[in-house]
Amino acid sequence: MFDRKKVFVGIAPIGWTNDDIPELGGEITFEQCVSEMALAGYKGCEVGNKYPKDIKKLKKALKLRKLKIANRWFSTYLLTKPYEEVEREFVEACKFLKAFNAKVIGVSEQSHSIQQLDKPIFEAKYHMNDEEWDRLSKGLDKLAKRAQDFGITLTFHHHMGTVVQTAKEIDRLMDSTNKVFLLYDSGHLAYCGEDYIEVLKKHVKRVRHVHLKDIRLDRVNEVKERGLSFLDGVRLGAFTVPGDGCVDFSSIFEILSQNDYQGWLLVEAEQDPEKANPFEYALKARKYIKKITKL
Repeated sequence: MFDRKKVFVGIAPIGWTNDDIPELGGEITFEQCVSEMALAGYKGCEVGNKYPKDIKKLKKALKLRKLKIANRWFSTYLLTKPYEEVEREFVEACKFLKAFNAKVIGVSEQSHSIQQLDKPIFEAKYHMNDEEWDRLSKGLDKLAKRAQDFGITLTFHHHMGTVVQTAKEIDRLMDSTNKVFLLYDSGHLAYCGEDYIEVLKKHVKRVRHVHLKDIRLDRVNEVKERGLSFLDGVRLGAFTVPGDGCVDFSSIFEILSQNDYQGWLLVEAEQDPEKANPFEYALKARKYIKKITKL
């Protein structure tokens, strides 16, 4: 299905320690997190809030476990901050990734985001006007060009509660940018009720990074019916690992492989570690992915 020399399976630390809700997994150390990643059979990971900031220390810890850095989240504020300020911080993030020979950076526009606010995730989302769309698109293309200077591809992460969440918003962003690629996240599209398979088919040639996130539909429906926030949904267990929810990953893998996808398939499922043991769920996801993809 996939070329093992070109496609790799990794996992995000968010199942162990949550960046948005620090008390979830607050007692779990960085060392436990990356050790369990390696023990579960993953080849790489993304960067979490407990990872050492010192490049030498982080390199040593990852080398001991034969792990690579696949990607790093970067929050842009192109609608609410001066471009120059955003670019300075972005360049530093690219320098960090280059030190680990990472090839992509995952960008999410956080201006007007409600993902960390106590607001109903399905009702309170911000919608951009034409001027804001133009500013965002031009800013992202400029950042993408800067990333290329470091041999890094800018991939945009559509996300619940942000200004780019829906299929139409993804369409508009892809149409209005030239150098920006897509970080495809199955869980966020399924969460907001979009046809995640059609989105992938439409934009597969622009996909340079993949988050494998599953959802528990009954929990998502509860979030919608009760008017809960995004973080309420996380605590409730709306997200889970591939194979434990309702997302059709067999079709996702087929579409990606048929279009010669190259890069990382990255398991990402923010859950409460006390309710969903991170190592257990990491193993569950790894076995599921291997069964379907042979990776």
